[in-house]
Amino acid sequence: MRFILLLLLFFLAICSTNAQNTDSTQIKNDKLDDIYIRETEDKPGRDKVLHAEPLYIDLIRDLGARKGEKEWNVGLGITDNKNFDQYTALVEYEFAPIDRLGLEVELPFSISYPTESAVVAPKSKLNSFKLAAQYSFFVSEKLNTSMAVGYIHEFELTNFSSYGKERLFTGNVYNPFFVAAKRWGQNFHTLLYTGPQLFQHFAENRIESSHTIWQINSNFHYMIDGTRNFIGIEFNKELSRQDFDMTIRPQMRVGLAENLLIGIVTGIPIKRENERFSTFLRLIYEPGHKTK
Repeated sequence: MRFILLLLLFFLAICSTNAQNTDSTQIKNDKLDDIYIRETEDKPGRDKVLHAEPLYIDLIRDLGARKGEKEWNVGLGITDNKNFDQYTALVEYEFAPIDRLGLEVELPFSISYPTESAVVAPKSKLNSFKLAAQYSFFVSEKLNTSMAVGYIHEFELTNFSSYGKERLFTGNVYNPFFVAAKRWGQNFHTLLYTGPQLFQHFAENRIESSHTIWQINSNFHYMIDGTRNFIGIEFNKELSRQDFDMTIRPQMRVGLAENLLIGIVTGIPIKRENERFSTFLRLIYEPGHKTK
């Protein structure tokens, strides 16, 4: 009986110690979260709220961007289509010339290979020369909420093999958009990105055709305690007059150094009409960024 009583007391002591350690770790993580949030929001300048930025349909610059912020992105991806595989790459540079205004230049590439001998795959090309701007018109640290409007213009380009044979610019893409984001507590982040894409294609010196697609992208992320790392999911939806498509993109971001991050994304379409599974990697370099 005495042995059982001693064993019970020993067990209770272990449980108490573990509970104290768990509480201590949680308190430490909460403090680290608070320090990192304050580091982002309490710098000199206008208000800014820390938000998790989606990795596939990314923003032009952080919401509430401050003058002097800048970032390089390199992306690599592969998509398994029904009749061909498509490899994609992008290089982009984004910066904030003044508070709350972000500008971006992007060069997206695509290379396609047929999966069957009788299939003709799209030709390889620099898809477009993309210019973009985004302005955060509402930033509230009290509400942990930010809103922005922006515009992306793409000058679509012809295939590599057609350089010098056909006109270089084959059309335009006009894309105004709206962004709203909110952080719930210290770890949970939600974001909505939406707007129309108007495609305008050329033939000789006249407009050949045009069509419009609406983008509705909703995002949910959880930022890991005391880090810049997160896990999350994007729901990328496209709506046109004839069709509706949605791709679910689970993702994670991991910090490799204080100014270098990598994002990993998987694409899962809800309908496999043409596009199947895809993967995408984004390497993010922030010159001059330092954490305390």
